[in-house]
Amino acid sequence: MVSLDESVIARLKKGKNHFEVFVEPEGAFSLKRGEEVNIEEIIAVESVFTDAAQGDHAAESDLVNTFETSDVTEIARQIILHGELQLTKEQRKQILEEKTRQVINIIAQNAINPQTRAPHPPARIEMAMEEAKVHIDPIKGVDEQVNIVMKAIRPIIPIRFEEVEVAVKIPAEYAAKSYGDIAGFATLLKNEWQNDGSWVAVVKMPAGLQNDFYGLVNHLTKGDAETKLL
Repeated sequence: MVSLDESVIARLKKGKNHFEVFVEPEGAFSLKRGEEVNIEEIIAVESVFTDAAQGDHAAESDLVNTFETSDVTEIARQIILHGELQLTKEQRKQILEEKTRQVINIIAQNAINPQTRAPHPPARIEMAMEEAKVHIDPIKGVDEQVNIVMKAIRPIIPIRFEEVEVAVKIPAEYAAKSYGDIAGFATLLKNEWQNDGSWVAVVKMPAGLQNDFYGLVNHLTKGDAETKLL
């Protein structure tokens, strides 16, 4: 068990009730990120509070009604996973960097420039975010923030989410071994084996993955495949 001096407060609001626990910040942060953590080792006080700073304990009936258990370790787990965790400066920086990278990658993989129908490189998206002065929130979900960022950068660069369809023809000598990789990368809309052993298909994918797809096809066929953006 961690000492109280080394702990921070994790809190969760459920309906009209407010619950708090004292936890060790690094371990709680690891648990929130999905890592395996021994809850008993990161709880500073084996109690659940309505106001941890004041030492006001939560009623057992409220705990059972809300969490369907009175087990402090299980309740603490739920509070950490689903509630708000006080973050250290380093933790907040790490979360911001990770979420910023995730948001940029999602946009880069799914969006295109509608004027050229080409993907935007991640660096261009990042520069547009800086110019638009849009900031990532360490608490909000990534999907929610993707929409916020897209709205903010549209006045800066032409961009929209879109899927594209690509026709591809794989020569006979590469067809069999290429099928699985291509089918795993994109959605097969049509596919047909030709009399000469070659394979033709129409695939659909997020627009931002076009270049990755062409790179995969070229790698599989040593550049001998034919592709066409439909």
